[in-house]
Amino acid sequence: MKSGRPKSSKAGEGNDLAPMTAQRRGQIVELVHGRGSMRVVDLAARFGVSEVTIRSDLDQLEGEGRLMRDRGGALPSGQTRTVTTLPGMELRAGLNVDSKRRIAAAAASRVASGSSLLLDAGTTVVEMVRHLSRVNGLTIVTNALNVALAATASTDARVMMLGGVVGGDSGSTLGSMAEGMLKDLLVDQLFLGAQAADLENGLTDTNVEIAQIKRAMMKSARRVTLLMDSSKWETSGFIRVAPMTSVQTVITDEGLATEARQALENLGIEVVVV
Repeated sequence: MKSGRPKSSKAGEGNDLAPMTAQRRGQIVELVHGRGSMRVVDLAARFGVSEVTIRSDLDQLEGEGRLMRDRGGALPSGQTRTVTTLPGMELRAGLNVDSKRRIAAAAASRVASGSSLLLDAGTTVVEMVRHLSRVNGLTIVTNALNVALAATASTDARVMMLGGVVGGDSGSTLGSMAEGMLKDLLVDQLFLGAQAADLENGLTDTNVEIAQIKRAMMKSARRVTLLMDSSKWETSGFIRVAPMTSVQTVITDEGLATEARQALENLGIEVVVV
């Protein structure tokens, strides 16, 4: 009887481990999809386990198709660090929501009454518009349908919509008509979104027309402010938009690595972390 007790206890311990592991992995999936990415070191600290254990969890979850491994962490399933497609608007709006809200609020706080703004078609930019309701006398130029509607509904700004063909994925006007209108404009500030960015390649995208309209916007603004959550840093599309030195300010979240922040500041770019 005595010799059987240790075996029984061991078996019980083994049965307890499986539910704990399954629960942890389920929470990891929720975190990755909710925040857009998670690092191994952060997950290990959060769950009080080793990085080896977390890597094993991520390998298993990737095998099940529940997320994708990335350098030093994981991404939601269907997203890769080398960006090849533009995620749908609903999917993008649901990624890194907390970070986007903080970035949007910080961006809006830098807008002065009576200024002219050029607003890109990005989910963070839409969020920013909601914070402009108390800023008077603005002129807002945009190619984004949702930005134009939000600005009309929540601000007293004069809203100008760029013409052109509406892109289904971006919900924005694109093409030569929109670019032609931009040639006649000079605005105080451009608030720009980015699909991907890194030091070597600068801002990149996966859609030729979107890349072209972003370039035209940058030429029409006295100051360019990039609104970019940290998950987009060190990613790359296959179409170059502009070098990082074309941007004067980057507003991002605390997930941006210290080395990346220093590298941007070394280029003379103001980095605002929120």
